[in-house]
Amino acid sequence: MALTVCTWNINSVRLRAGLVERLLREAAPDILCLQETKTPVDKFPAEPFAALGYHALAARGDKGYNGVAILSRAPLEPLPHVDFCGKGDARHVAARTGSGLEIHNFYVPAGGDEPDRNINAKFAHKLDFVAEMADWGRGRAGPAIAVGDLNIAPGEDDVWSHRELLKVVSHTPVEVEAFEKARAAGGWADVTRDLTPEGKLYTWWSYRAKDWALSDRGRRLDHVWASADVAPTARRVTVLKGARGWDKPSDHAPVIAEFDL
Repeated sequence: MALTVCTWNINSVRLRAGLVERLLREAAPDILCLQETKTPVDKFPAEPFAALGYHALAARGDKGYNGVAILSRAPLEPLPHVDFCGKGDARHVAARTGSGLEIHNFYVPAGGDEPDRNINAKFAHKLDFVAEMADWGRGRAGPAIAVGDLNIAPGEDDVWSHRELLKVVSHTPVEVEAFEKARAAGGWADVTRDLTPEGKLYTWWSYRAKDWALSDRGRRLDHVWASADVAPTARRVTVLKGARGWDKPSDHAPVIAEFDL
C-alpha cells in the first residue's frame, strides 16, 4: 500500500489556508504535516480541509507563533506530545495511523542570528531542543516517520554555499553535529538524501531575495526521517518548488515522500 506524507512550513495556516487547499487538491497527500501554523487549535481552519476529505486532525498551537498540525484522510489516534526544553511551546505533535505507524511532526527553533549559545539564548534553545530530540529518539521504538522544519541544513549540497554559510545559523558545524547525533540516536534514515544522494537540494528560499528563483540561494531545512523498519519502503521524495512561487507564498516549499508500506 502506497502512503504519501507531506511536510510544509506554512508560515500561518489561517493566512495561507487557500494554499493548503490548493496543495491538497493538486498533490493529494495521504497525510499533511504543517509547521508554524501560528494559531491556537480552536482557531485552526479545519473545515475547508475536511471538505476535501481530510477529516482527521491532530494539532497544537500558540497564538501568533509556532504551531504544528497533522491532517489525514484516514483516521488518526493522537499521541502524547513531547514538551522539549519544558517551555510548553507547540513544536511537536504526534499521531498513529490505523496500521500502527507513528507520525511525528517537529518545528525546531530557528536559533536567532548569532551562532553562540553563550550570548544568544535562542541558539542555546535550539541546541538544547535538538539534544533532547536525540534522547527522545534513543528511547523510542516501533515503525515511525518523523518530519518537519528542523531548521538545519546538514550537508554541503543542502545550502547554496557551504563556505559562505559555515558561520550562519542553520549550517554551522555545531548545529550539523547536533542534527546528525539526533538522527543517529533515533536510528533515523534521512529519506530525502538516501533517495537523492547527490546534487543541490533546497526547501527554503528567503523572502529577502528580490528574485528567489533566479538567485536560487536556498537551504534544505525541511526533512523526512524514517525508522529503520520503514526506511526501506521509501520510494520517492519530491520538493514542490513551484509552490514557493504561488501567490503570497510561504518561504518553504512542501516536501512529499512516498512509501510502499
